[in-house]
Amino acid sequence: MGLTKQYLRYVASAVFGVIGSQKANIAFVTLRGGEKGRYVAVGACEHVFIWDVRKAEKVLILEGKKHEVTYLCSSPDGVHIAVGYEDGGVRIFNLLNGESNISFSGHKSAVSVIRYDALGARLVTGSRDTDVIVWDIINECGLYRLKGHKDSITQILFLESKNLLITSSKDSFVKWWDLGTQHCFKTMVGHRTEVWGMVLLNQESRLLTGSADSELRAWDIQYIEEEVGEPQEKKVRTLLENEEEDEEGLDEESDFCPQRILSCKKAGSVLREARDRVVSLVTDAKAKVLACHGLDATLEVFTVLSEKEVQKKMDRKLKKAKKKAKSQEGEEDGPEPVVERKLSDEIQKLANIKASSKIRAMDCLLVPNGEIKLALLLQNNTVETYTLKTTEKNPTGTKTSRLTLGRHRTDVRTLAFSSDNIAILSASGETVKVWNRSTLQVIRTMGCEYALCSLFVPGDRQIILGTKSGKIQIFDLASGSLLEMTDAHDGALWSMCLSPDQRGIVTGGADKTVKFWDFELIKDQDSGKSKFLHLSFSSCPDQRLLAVSLLDCTVKIFYTDTLKFFLSLYGHKLPVLCLDISHDSALIGTGSADRNVKIWGLDFGDCHRSMFAHDDSVMFLQFVPKTHLFFTAGKDRKIKQWDADKFEHIQTLEGHHREVWCLAISANGDHIVSSSHDKSLRLWERTREPIILEEEKEMEREAEFEESLAKGDEPVVPGETKGEAEPAGKKTIETVKAAERIMEAVELYREESEKLEEHSAACKAAGKELPPPKMNPILVAFGNISVSVCFNISTGELEVSLLVLPFPYVSDLLKLFNGYVQQGLEVELVCRCLFFLLRVHFGQITSNQMLLSVIDELRTNTISKVREIRDVLGFNSAGLQFLQREIESKEDVMFFADATDRFEEKKRKRKKRERAVLTIT
Repeated sequence: MGLTKQYLRYVASAVFGVIGSQKANIAFVTLRGGEKGRYVAVGACEHVFIWDVRKAEKVLILEGKKHEVTYLCSSPDGVHIAVGYEDGGVRIFNLLNGESNISFSGHKSAVSVIRYDALGARLVTGSRDTDVIVWDIINECGLYRLKGHKDSITQILFLESKNLLITSSKDSFVKWWDLGTQHCFKTMVGHRTEVWGMVLLNQESRLLTGSADSELRAWDIQYIEEEVGEPQEKKVRTLLENEEEDEEGLDEESDFCPQRILSCKKAGSVLREARDRVVSLVTDAKAKVLACHGLDATLEVFTVLSEKEVQKKMDRKLKKAKKKAKSQEGEEDGPEPVVERKLSDEIQKLANIKASSKIRAMDCLLVPNGEIKLALLLQNNTVETYTLKTTEKNPTGTKTSRLTLGRHRTDVRTLAFSSDNIAILSASGETVKVWNRSTLQVIRTMGCEYALCSLFVPGDRQIILGTKSGKIQIFDLASGSLLEMTDAHDGALWSMCLSPDQRGIVTGGADKTVKFWDFELIKDQDSGKSKFLHLSFSSCPDQRLLAVSLLDCTVKIFYTDTLKFFLSLYGHKLPVLCLDISHDSALIGTGSADRNVKIWGLDFGDCHRSMFAHDDSVMFLQFVPKTHLFFTAGKDRKIKQWDADKFEHIQTLEGHHREVWCLAISANGDHIVSSSHDKSLRLWERTREPIILEEEKEMEREAEFEESLAKGDEPVVPGETKGEAEPAGKKTIETVKAAERIMEAVELYREESEKLEEHSAACKAAGKELPPPKMNPILVAFGNISVSVCFNISTGELEVSLLVLPFPYVSDLLKLFNGYVQQGLEVELVCRCLFFLLRVHFGQITSNQMLLSVIDELRTNTISKVREIRDVLGFNSAGLQFLQREIESKEDVMFFADATDRFEEKKRKRKKRERAVLTIT
């Protein structure tokens, strides 16, 4: 049977009106060898925008999927950027082409912090699920999961020289992890509240932490193997000593552990001017500048002096103290003055920078000329950049750019389309903007009061706004000026609509009145007078009826000509927040705070159907012009399309990440624009693709199944206990599909094996060599199936896919692996899969007599091939070392890396001697 009614699909067309989302941070990036500090990356809902702050324009969009961006981190080489999402996923984008080929999925909730190591080969992510995962970027897989914190992870730091990791959390603990053994060897308990940020200073010898107070605590890091002298005896501490040392941040158990790695003692604190908690604590790449801010609009910038600068400062202080002592005593043989070294001598305040709004996130960059570049993401959907010259005596921050074009500072509460569908009107609490729909550029920006409703005057030359204070504002689009402002209602003006004859408007307000206004032509300019409301309203297109919704949960229908009462629609349990009447005046749809949508007939006022529409309040309802299809928007972040005749849910438009406040439908029904609490405006476009309701429902069920599967527990690799580091990965629908591809490849191998056996049997029976059978087209296309081509699976999903593989396929895989190893095809990948399968299916493989010969051949072949690869690598390494020695002997110079390492070693030894001298004196 053919389709009786055809629906066309609406798809997302564009996201505009947002500069940067509040959930993600901001980061400096480098594009195509450009200058440092010119480009910044910010999260914009599910996308990442790269802005050129000099030109104030968007240069690159890194498109995500449906989940919101929560954290950004640029790679050390500046070529890639890691993006964390609200669902716990991580994607790595290439900044040269904007593509993403690497993705990780291991967390159960939003990613809260991401950090690269110095080489950019490893990635560490922390999440709100309290887990820390270390990822291998080269092999695209998770290495291990670190569990121990009891609340969200707030910061992660690498100690590159010792292969250690430092993590802070909202559980008030700072933990130290040994990445070699993958366990926590130290826990600092010196904080009484959440630890919101931390940085490493003085070449990883000092840790600075920020908590929920105005104090930045400094901790000295000293490695045990660097301590001079005999090991100290174990000291039994009293309860009072334990409390004092815990207050200083010593760990709970490591002082009694015989294998200590380092000690971390409190060295002092730096006081901030702000009294609230630390939001961001950031340093530049060389840790010479420290920037910190709280919940207010003030950014505090500090400079971290080097050891040489501190020593000069101490010498000046000592000289001044000697001079003062000499003048006071009048004799030269007095006691030698002593100058105590304080933390304030090392970390000095540079300046305070006052932003135009509350700071949400920041990043800093130190350029070679001694200038600091700061990028601030503000809470009002704005990005500001500042510069600060450290060479000046009293430096002050200078604002260099401000990204404000094309955005509202507050939520957009009303939208409207022009009659020709070319312009879009959006109004918020401070401005009203008119956009070009095709280019999404701002045509006009005008200051206004807090707008709640709006519309275009016929002719599209003026716009009318209804405000929260009860006023009507009329603007002229050509000049961008306010033509007239009229006091319409004593309370908020909640709704307005154009009269059917287009000669006036009707308004409704919180003062329980509905008012009718007529347009008058004055000096060739249209000016309007006010209108009605309570919560929302609509006038009937045939100019016969007027519908008004009230706070008593009812909808009243009046005759327009006599204003006599006609019908009362009651049935909602909470106030009706939105309503609309169809073009033929046959139906009226109402949406309420009780999450239901009701379809009523306007002939007798009977309720045709009540539908549970959204998971939260229904904020907006509007019919598509000249149809009985309508759209609803709710606080559950969704926009839904319905059929008022068949009472069917047609499709759901997902994309917004906060409550959807309003939407507008163009006159021809081809475009929809919506606004949300996430500060974004989204444009939706009607396509020519038909919608089959049965298929749509099936896709929704599959999406729900995939979401429930993604929320499940991560798989546990056999052989690992709960005390060990757990695997970094989780089972998704992609994992199941990858396992199915492996089984298809194995079945293809079985078919080809059977063909070859039948061919050999036929050759024996015929007594001559017969032509070979035709090869499968897939094998012909790929030539020779290697492991990577056959499986076509990312290395991050490979082990989890092998874990769900049935054992009958494992035996065939082992035979395939033997052939691959003999041919030398991807030996490393084959060995990885082989060892994983042996660990998982050890019992069944060893008890199967048919596989003993295969295992024995694999043992011989893998050892020989791995030795060959090791010999090749050793030969290449020896050759490179020989070339290095030859170059050094000819040019009498050392490579830069070795020279740097030796210089740092000499520097550490000199510091150690200076500390010993200070201790003796």
